[in-house]
Amino acid sequence: MNDITAPRRPAEPDWSTVTAAELSAFRDAENRVRASTAARVITGEPDPGATISWQQVALPGRELPVRVYRPSAAGVLPLVIHVHGGGFVGTAAQSDWVNSHLAAHLPAVVVSVEHRLLDWGTPLSAAADDGWDVLRHLVEHAGTWGVDPARVAVFGESCGGLISALAAVRARRAGLGLRAQVLVNPALDVTSTAWTYDSTTRYADTPTLSVPQLRFFQRLAVPEGADARALSPLYAGDLTGLAPALVVVPVRDPIADHGRRYAERLQAAGTPARLGEYPEAGHAFLSMPGTAPQATPARAEILAFLSESLGE
Repeated sequence: MNDITAPRRPAEPDWSTVTAAELSAFRDAENRVRASTAARVITGEPDPGATISWQQVALPGRELPVRVYRPSAAGVLPLVIHVHGGGFVGTAAQSDWVNSHLAAHLPAVVVSVEHRLLDWGTPLSAAADDGWDVLRHLVEHAGTWGVDPARVAVFGESCGGLISALAAVRARRAGLGLRAQVLVNPALDVTSTAWTYDSTTRYADTPTLSVPQLRFFQRLAVPEGADARALSPLYAGDLTGLAPALVVVPVRDPIADHGRRYAERLQAAGTPARLGEYPEAGHAFLSMPGTAPQATPARAEILAFLSESLGE
């Protein structure tokens, strides 16, 4: 799923016939654009109140890059685990604008997971494991990272919203206490019902997300024989006792109804959930403040929610 429109982007392949080589070439070119200084006219300038660096996290069987945003504030700080969108394309650098702002103004340490991107050999379950394993690792090594393990939130966009929602469910099962979850234009259904929502019909072909991209994402996400429901938070059997949620929904988005239905399910289960809708915004708008004016009020809503949730 494409999360931004940037200067000199590579041409998209035909999602119905794309080969592994074509996907790899497109992804490399697209991610170079997303991470470039030139793209900041769209992706936004980082907040000068936070330093940004790449680090490696040693996980079982692998090392994973993370992009770390640290404020100048001293002392033990809250932790926000962020997961970028894209699924089969994307990089943590595309979210510098929002993450650096949150780090500087909460203040908190924000760690964005450079999860494995989907392809024919890397299903959604691998990316979901990356999000969960980084969360668990940082909580277990909170002292090393200078964070408070009792003040932790997850925050994800698009496919990253799905990974974050799954991490919140796993955290409850593992007894890992989260203070909050923020899900922005989340993709929460990778089953065959993903095409039955009104928003998918109404906004089937938008500049930042289309049904052909969604179908390709689903093919990669759930290999033959895998359980799609187990990777779809909308089908989670028990949503009680989860961290309070803020679900941010851009209205002009094929998957807008995913977020709406999930907020309803959380509320029905007794989990506090707020729904913030942005009528003129499209998918991935939070990664595009240069062209999406509603990104700024959405960022303010996220900051206020996390400030309330992560306070002493």
